[in-house]
Amino acid sequence: METSIFIARIFGLCYLIIGAGLMFNRKAFQQVMDDFCKNAALVFYGGILALVIGVVIILIHNVWVANWTVIITIIGWLALIKGIWLIVFPNTVSKFMQAYQKNESLLIVHSIGALIFGAVLTFFGFFVG
Repeated sequence: METSIFIARIFGLCYLIIGAGLMFNRKAFQQVMDDFCKNAALVFYGGILALVIGVVIILIHNVWVANWTVIITIIGWLALIKGIWLIVFPNTVSKFMQAYQKNESLLIVHSIGALIFGAVLTFFGFFVG
């Protein structure tokens, strides 16, 4: 349980900060996404980062239980899948990012989702755990 709380605190605060950044700086993040998908090295390094985070979480917290801690395991598996996707299929990133460029409401929904997800993880990490 201590590992779950520690990871929930880290990801909870990060998601809160990222969600707030997305919410208040949409134009800047659209530029970041545009630059990211145009740079093959950034896509590759992003894939490596996601892959490493996913593998680390899975190795230390592959817990499939019927409570909130399963969220941490799901984050690990999703990070692993994202890392594999970015490394194996880097050319698909630009198509995915174009959806965000064309539809600003996607970025708003994503930022609200990140804020909610961050609030939930922060709540479990700091107040319930």
